[in-house]
Amino acid sequence: MIELEGLTKRFGAKTAVDHLSFHVRPGLVTGFLGPNGAGKSTTMRMMLGLDNPTSGVARIDGRHYRELDEPLKHVGALLEAKAMHGGRSAYNNLLCLAQSNRIPERRVGEVLDLVGLSAVARKKPKGFSMGMGQRLGIAAALLGDPQVLLFDEPVNGLDPEGIHWIRNLMKTLAGEGRTIFVSSHLMSEMALTADHLIVIGQGKLLADTSMADFIQQNSRSYVRLRSPQREELRDALHRDGMTVVETVDGTLEIDGATTEEIGELAGRHGIVLHELSAQRASLEEAFMQMTAGAVEYHAHSANAPRWAPREG
Repeated sequence: MIELEGLTKRFGAKTAVDHLSFHVRPGLVTGFLGPNGAGKSTTMRMMLGLDNPTSGVARIDGRHYRELDEPLKHVGALLEAKAMHGGRSAYNNLLCLAQSNRIPERRVGEVLDLVGLSAVARKKPKGFSMGMGQRLGIAAALLGDPQVLLFDEPVNGLDPEGIHWIRNLMKTLAGEGRTIFVSSHLMSEMALTADHLIVIGQGKLLADTSMADFIQQNSRSYVRLRSPQREELRDALHRDGMTVVETVDGTLEIDGATTEEIGELAGRHGIVLHELSAQRASLEEAFMQMTAGAVEYHAHSANAPRWAPREG
């Protein structure tokens, strides 16, 4: 388990992380979301003792990271895949890590095979593609067979097969009872991977909830209808006390009702339906809704003027 209590980090006058408190529980893939500049990377660095907090504490299984003996056996992390020594082979990079943590050498071959790099084990990472570098970084995180794993943007540079692989790997590791904490900007991927979400904005905690509850609480869900008897359908819905929104393309949208309820209503009135579908917002839409007030960097519209003419 990862525990944060009042974790705060200031850089001069700027507060990057502001009294963060949350727990990351084992047995789940916990997603860590926030806009650029929200403090995600700083938070993860403090978890691993790479940055010292201004105040508050971060503990892993009840201890500070620097108090862990042979830390790779407790915590595996991928923060920067290119941190590997470019002039040393992939195998020797991992071997050095293994020897410093008293991990058997056979484990090096095991993790290289697991991430699909056995064929290039004797090659130097400076010649690796970004995706291969990510795989090597993941191998290093898995080297000590740890119970706690932290991944920062783990799918960067991976092809579709690699993305599918890392998604299933994280789910498998969580299913074994491990603590999995992953930060990513790819909302579509996070929606397929994470069970629970921690969301921060401007260094502050915005949400600590399940994926399903986060989407439900921060977005609109409705039922969409199309019918050649639109007027009759609309009148029947109104008589049943439902609020109907008519769209420009002729469809009807109903909040607060299920497809079963509306289908039964249409059946009772002999109304033909060409579409009856539940519409649920995506994680991206829910995230944008929640963090709208916490975005530090705003891009201008492509149609907006980039300069203003001088008067006179």
